[in-house]
Amino acid sequence: MKLAILAANGQIARLVEDRILNEDQFKDVDLTLMLRNSSRLNDLASNPRVTVLEGDLNNPADVDKAVKGQDMVFNAVIDHDEGQNRPTNNIINAMKKEGVKRLILTNLLGIYDEVPGAFGKWNRDTCFGGKVTADNAAVKSDQLAADSGLTYTTLRLPWLNDRDEVKYTLTHKDEPFVGVSGSRKSIADVVLKIVADPSFGANDSLGIADPDTQGNDRPVY
Repeated sequence: MKLAILAANGQIARLVEDRILNEDQFKDVDLTLMLRNSSRLNDLASNPRVTVLEGDLNNPADVDKAVKGQDMVFNAVIDHDEGQNRPTNNIINAMKKEGVKRLILTNLLGIYDEVPGAFGKWNRDTCFGGKVTADNAAVKSDQLAADSGLTYTTLRLPWLNDRDEVKYTLTHKDEPFVGVSGSRKSIADVVLKIVADPSFGANDSLGIADPDTQGNDRPVY
């Protein structure tokens, strides 16, 4: 498999890259890693399974170059480009142009106003200015993926921590979000489940969080 990771120096992206390059189950996965400053991945540049590209998600030509020849694309950053959604549009357009079908998009909890209770209100106030609307960039990014005709998975991330654990439950678009926080290692694990089995989470929106944090009214670090 050939996997492109966009925004490839993010913390979750680095966890995914490390596991792919060091776990035997992923030995047949080659990586194309795009980021704004390619020198940040100098430690991976000499690996024969890695191609490092410098590029900007807002530049269609850069995204086209990263997507060409891939089997799957993982965008490791949330699209906050209000009014234009250039990252999401550029990725979808490049994938259609190059015939790449499988997409994983990072997003955030609350895009369906699906987070219950006091924490849901706090998250809505903090992330959406008190009201979730269809023109919010994160909401539109998910809708663009759903309407794209690609096989996509939206990952709705909780408030993240750096706990050394993989512990999470998954919820779906029509279900209340369970939990408030989760580890970056847990998010990476979900990405890798999709890499290992591209049918996992296909055409779905997955909410991810540590169920033990359910009932908290603020993030758990």
